[in-house]
Amino acid sequence: MTELGRGDRPAHGKATVLVVDDSATKRYLLVSWLTRAGFTVVEAETGGEALRKLADDDIDADLVVLDVKLPDMSGFEVCERIKTDSRYGVLPVIHVSAHAVDVNDRTQGLNRGADAYLVEPIEPDELIATAQAVLRYYRARQRAELLAARLVRLAETTLAINSSSTLPALLEAAALGAADIFGGPVVVVAETSEGESLAAAGPPPAVRKWAVSGHRVEVGSLVRTDDAADWDVVEWPEGESVAVAAARLRVDRPPVYVAVSGSSQTPGFPVLRQLAQAVAAAVEAQRSFDEEHRIAVTLQRSLLQSKLPEVPGIQLAVRYEPAGAQTEVGGDFYELTVLDGKLLVAIGDVAGHSLHAATVMAELRHAVRAYAVEGHSPGAVLELANRFMRTVLPTDSATLCLFTLDPATGRIRMASAGHLPPLLHVDGEARFLSPRGALLGLDAPVRAEQELELPPGGTLVLYTDGLIERRNADIDEGLRALAACAAEVEPDLDAFCSRLLNDLGGSGEQADDIAVVALRRV
Repeated sequence: MTELGRGDRPAHGKATVLVVDDSATKRYLLVSWLTRAGFTVVEAETGGEALRKLADDDIDADLVVLDVKLPDMSGFEVCERIKTDSRYGVLPVIHVSAHAVDVNDRTQGLNRGADAYLVEPIEPDELIATAQAVLRYYRARQRAELLAARLVRLAETTLAINSSSTLPALLEAAALGAADIFGGPVVVVAETSEGESLAAAGPPPAVRKWAVSGHRVEVGSLVRTDDAADWDVVEWPEGESVAVAAARLRVDRPPVYVAVSGSSQTPGFPVLRQLAQAVAAAVEAQRSFDEEHRIAVTLQRSLLQSKLPEVPGIQLAVRYEPAGAQTEVGGDFYELTVLDGKLLVAIGDVAGHSLHAATVMAELRHAVRAYAVEGHSPGAVLELANRFMRTVLPTDSATLCLFTLDPATGRIRMASAGHLPPLLHVDGEARFLSPRGALLGLDAPVRAEQELELPPGGTLVLYTDGLIERRNADIDEGLRALAACAAEVEPDLDAFCSRLLNDLGGSGEQADDIAVVALRRV
């Protein structure tokens, strides 16, 4: 969290003046005049004492009334050091002098940083009017600098919340940004697409279940003042009110709230409301993404096989994991069915991520099953599926690997159309098979068949490219990682497939769908 400094804090309330003069009599007069005018006054006799008091966190001066002639250093030097110190460089200084009164003295004072120069004798009204005029400029400058700094932080916070991939992360980023902009405790509240209200409260921000009650918010945005007791999800300073910005984009959407300390607000500053609007827009985008992704995944799963066949002597397991980085449905599919006592296994991937890709996937899957039901061999099924795609879906392409397995003998007839090589694990050794053939959708030579035997205890793994391909790595690295991961196969194939996804597929943020089919002859 970034604390508010002298130039960041809102300028309002009673001003504090540091009077620096080694003459007790003159200091008494200056203090008396300023006190009667409503100023809070702090005194110093020397330049060194003045600088030490300005550096003291307990003294928060708004103005320095500084004698030019001091016993330890000149007022010109004190002023110059004030103006060049980043802790209080914007602090206004008024020089007063009964000795340095000529034009050169006044010119030097102003050139070395003073905001005004008064020559004694000074009338009380003149001193008060000068102090008020300097403070007006000072406070206007404070407001402008504060607004500029907050707008920069607002832009940074908006970027952070729009870069968040989940609603809790979004709320945490918004709370961090609000604390950086306004300082002090903050609360950011929004609802998930399932209607659960979450609050990020801090600092440091922690996301928890918490709901705002008792207020109705219309479409649009507003800023109101609430009692701290209404926002007891975080501890507020004693006697502090809470400034609450609420934003609601649509009548069918719940509002988003950003709550900060009331003392952090300056009248006329729109930053809190703008932050709430930015959070609301980002939450709406996140909710829409979540809803669309849920619909997409539901559609994708409805197009996939829902129940695996029971085959004596064969263990089966499948996994499908949708991509975490997009909401559109993909073209990955698998098929396992028993035909004439043999197990047909197919896995494929239609190019693209869209509703069209999912539609092509469904058509291709049904075509493969229909051709297999007619009794065609795996190689013939590929040729028929290729002719189907070139005739009916001429602009699409897909990869496909399929085989038939005789459970009694373990004999396999396999053919592949551009799909990744299956992995065979036998006796503790994993190796890739090498069926070859052009992908579907091309006018290519006949795709050859490969025959092999799956021995008892052997495991065969088929997969789609989402399991091993990464944008920043060569595919051979992914294949080597898969072979290493499959060097051992758990007795439970479901556990084995889950480990493959956990170790190779990441934590749900992969860029492509993943389909895995594993079978073992027992």
